Amino acid sequence: MTALTWAIRLIIFSFLVVFAIQNTDPVSLHFLPDQFWQAPLVIVLLAFFAGGAIMGVLSVLGILYRQRREISRLKRAAGKNPPVDVPELPPAV
Repeated sequence: MTALTWAIRLIIFSFLVVFAIQNTDPVSLHFLPDQFWQAPLVIVLLAFFAGGAIMGVLSVLGILYRQRREISRLKRAAGKNPPVDVPELPPAV
């Protein structure tokens, strides 16, 4: 299984290297009038991919923080109340 995982990683890495080599043409991004950024296409793609990944992680942080607060609140509430004895049901026939 480990060999298969490394083989898949090698294939993906090889694909990305070939993609980067094929896309070195310069592109210009125009932000404001008279302001532009010129860089190779692969760098621009990498920058926007990284920015999107960071924005995705940041968008989930609020939900994770809220869930952790709720879990700790529920644990505190469960620790205050003693467990309730539930009568055992007779086996189903």
